[in-house]
Amino acid sequence: MKKNKISKDWLNKKKRDPFFIKSKIYGYRSRSAFKLIEMNKKFKFLRNNTNLLDLGSSPGGWSQVAKKEINKGKILAIDIQPMDKINNIDFIKGDFSENEIQEKIKKYFSKIDVVLSDMATNTTGNKNLDSYNTGELCLKAMDLARNILHNDGVFLSKLFMGSIFAEINEKANKCFKKVVKYKPSSSKKESKEIYIYCKGVL
Repeated sequence: MKKNKISKDWLNKKKRDPFFIKSKIYGYRSRSAFKLIEMNKKFKFLRNNTNLLDLGSSPGGWSQVAKKEINKGKILAIDIQPMDKINNIDFIKGDFSENEIQEKIKKYFSKIDVVLSDMATNTTGNKNLDSYNTGELCLKAMDLARNILHNDGVFLSKLFMGSIFAEINEKANKCFKKVVKYKPSSSKKESKEIYIYCKGVL
């Protein structure tokens, strides 16, 4: 009974969320689309001819935003979960950290300008563990980005403030010329979620 009440309260809260409502009005598949819109306004990394890799893309909100800004560049989305088709965006279902998938990425692009990662692991109920596991995804995505981005490329990733944050921050500063931590206004205030914007491969 208690579990049902929590689920109902969560659904009611979600329906009152202004960014959830806006996502339905504008046809975005997730409220997180507005996080990318805000960060692009601040950092200006999406351009007409950008070649972009979207890691952890499903359900496709970030790919939708990218497609509105990119007409001549190529967009490749990857996720272990399925994603419904978006016109002019190619999708690979698989684990980005596997060698086979990384080879497909390298064959798809001649050069890569932007690597996005809005990935988070499935929640366990243990916030510290969830933060750590999502941080591990960020580190793996950073390794890939460093290897495939051109010299002035951009890596943007979600992470959660926690025990692994210092390691991520230290590695980012060793791998990239510019590193900025940013929390979009559309991120929930109670969430420890932030994003790390990295530019210029060292």
